Amino acid sequence: MTDAIKAIILGIIEGLTEFLPVSSTGHLVLAGDLLDFDGDTAVTFKIVIQLGAVMAVLLLYWKKYLNIGVNMLKMDFAKSKGLNAIHMILAMVPALIIYLLFKDTIKSQLFGPKPVLIGLIAGGLLMIFAARSKRTETAETVDGLNYKQAFGIGLFQCLALWPGFSRSGSTISGGLLLGTSQKAAADFTFLISVPVMFGASLLDLYDSRDLLSSDALVLMLIGFITSFIVAMIAVVTFIKLIKRLRLEWFALYRFVLAGLFYVIVIL
Repeated sequence: MTDAIKAIILGIIEGLTEFLPVSSTGHLVLAGDLLDFDGDTAVTFKIVIQLGAVMAVLLLYWKKYLNIGVNMLKMDFAKSKGLNAIHMILAMVPALIIYLLFKDTIKSQLFGPKPVLIGLIAGGLLMIFAARSKRTETAETVDGLNYKQAFGIGLFQCLALWPGFSRSGSTISGGLLLGTSQKAAADFTFLISVPVMFGASLLDLYDSRDLLSSDALVLMLIGFITSFIVAMIAVVTFIKLIKRLRLEWFALYRFVLAGLFYVIVIL
């Protein structure tokens, strides 16, 4: 199997899993292991192609981003009604700090089958706990989030730096525990995914610049385009699904996936 075909397969997997709380990075790591697609360049590839799927979110929520951008230019953060730039910044800062401090350890120690399987199981348990917790719901929509909830969701997003936990799984679970509806937590998760993934991918590309040959860049472009196309087809359906389906079902899928890959990859 050529590297180009592997890039297409991984791009499809990314496009299908980015919007579900099942860990797209975890799927990419496990699939990459099965396809014998690993190494430092492969790690960067798996991070960068997530931008393709995230671009689909940018197109879907462009009005919301435009509104936030206009308010930023007006320096009208706190006065604007609903979600504003302060919410976004509070949610992004914790994971950004942790990533900058531990990015080398994360890439060298956590991008492997065993850490991913641990993340899948631990993330699934968190999702079950969050879904079944008793709480007072204070934010039905994303515009009802307060700053404390935005920052708390940002803290939960730090868990997603461990491949297998899932960014959406961690942040939606955090939102539920902090008193948001599943719909509000899901919308906020998708909105903050764009700047977070852009920042992470650009940093990783810069750090890996010495490893990026023309062949590697071509593979990343193939994966990026594939994930974008697949995500554009799947995004609306999957976003509706994640807002309505209880987290326990996604947790069950994660446990089954972890069991299968333990038998196939590790044993």
